[in-house]
Amino acid sequence: MKSGMRVLAGLMALCAARGVVAQETRLGVASSAPVTSIDPHYHTFTPNDSMAAHIFDRLVGRDAAGKLIPGLALSWKLRDDRTWEFKLRETKFHDGTPFVAEDVAYTLARVPRVKNSPASYGIYTKAVTSTEIVDPHTILLRTDGPYPLLATDLTYIAMLPRHLGADPATEDFNSGKNAIGTGPYRFVSFKPGDRVELERNDTYWGPTPPWKTVVYRMISNEAARTAALLAGDVGLIEFVPPNDLPSLRANKSIRLAEVVSNRSIYLWLDHAHDGPTPHVTGPKGEVLDKNPLKDHRVRLALSLAINRPGIVERVMENAAIPTRQYLRPGSYSYVADLPPHPFQPDRAKALLAEAGFPNGLRVTIHGPNDRYVNDAKIIQAVAQMWQRIGVQTTVEAMPWNTYVARAGKQEFSVFLFGWGVGSGEGLNPLRAQIATWNPARGLGTANRGRYSNPAVDALIDQGMGTMDDAAREKIIQRAMKLAMADVPVIQLHLQKNIWATRANLTYEPRVDEGTLAMGTRPAK
Repeated sequence: MKSGMRVLAGLMALCAARGVVAQETRLGVASSAPVTSIDPHYHTFTPNDSMAAHIFDRLVGRDAAGKLIPGLALSWKLRDDRTWEFKLRETKFHDGTPFVAEDVAYTLARVPRVKNSPASYGIYTKAVTSTEIVDPHTILLRTDGPYPLLATDLTYIAMLPRHLGADPATEDFNSGKNAIGTGPYRFVSFKPGDRVELERNDTYWGPTPPWKTVVYRMISNEAARTAALLAGDVGLIEFVPPNDLPSLRANKSIRLAEVVSNRSIYLWLDHAHDGPTPHVTGPKGEVLDKNPLKDHRVRLALSLAINRPGIVERVMENAAIPTRQYLRPGSYSYVADLPPHPFQPDRAKALLAEAGFPNGLRVTIHGPNDRYVNDAKIIQAVAQMWQRIGVQTTVEAMPWNTYVARAGKQEFSVFLFGWGVGSGEGLNPLRAQIATWNPARGLGTANRGRYSNPAVDALIDQGMGTMDDAAREKIIQRAMKLAMADVPVIQLHLQKNIWATRANLTYEPRVDEGTLAMGTRPAK
């Protein structure tokens, strides 16, 4: 640790002496996780969404605080409970093709058909049952019933030109052939696991970005990301390592931007197996005839055994706040009377005994080691806390690409994940994470634990069909309270989104974690 701090201090001094500054025509950005595809409909994954926002536009956008703003749609309104009218902006794709209503219809039809998607965007187009083109810049979108979240859902859907043809291949986006949008930057090249290179779209309909070229690098190693900033190799980094915060705050050559995010970090629990679950056994390693995680008392015990303030303070360096829900305070449908579970190890032990496990259990926690801030350290801290209530716990951390594939196959029993509520409201995590897995309805698409609660499902359905904002908010809050009381997941904390730039730059922090060249500007 001391050696690492000396290296960090040396880099700071070197950079100060060299006076490293960003070239105003070129910006280097360091992402903490790899972009898995340039295809904007392939994988609902925050790094992909951030990258896609440079090349492609959505009908509806979001500002840094999460508020809906016009994108390729200048306006939208309800004609009746089942018909939305969108007035479109006159602009062109990067290849000079005009953007028109036919492109919207084409895009919405394409989204659910993307092959081999590990997490489909189809959930965000499912509500649209038909489209009607009124004129080149007016389109009607019809839903099967009242659906208040259509504009919100469309903030996730990047528009494509219809001349790409039926079912354009994801590989052709990665090569650049199909990477044609209306966004502020044009695609230049993509080297998976390394970088994406972009050039400014000088005919962009919105504000002209200050950077002529952008090099979007993927640097998952925290120390390497900080070092790249200090050396002046990049001008902006995301997910600043908490351990580096004190020294970076004291460094006059560095500027920080931060905000409490809408990403919660939590532990999924296996609800899929009624019989033995893969990585939970009796205290002597004996195979159990039933899955202990299906017992509410066990789930609650595991949650009460976690000292969340301790994790926030000691692991996260206060770059997080404890939580028991998916939403940040102040968000629409945030539940004010749903505080984090308290740290009660004695009650946890009693609950385990009541559930028939007085001598505890053996559990393996799985998690990534290169995706979320201090992800491997978090599961190690939880393991140590569970040991104190008689749950013998081991940890297996692995690279994200390996981890996410295995998690999607329900190979784990207890496993760490995060969810960013890009919509800023509670139906987003409820229908994607908590709703019973039902691909045909586009529900539970990210429900990796296969949790199911019919009473919660009914409230989700009710909320999705309620047009009045105030009434819908109360329904969502009831659903969230009911679900979280059942402990489908063990919520830990909300991350603080922290970016660092060179001192001659500023960055507008975003609650959705988006790391955008467009939000980075020369300091005045």
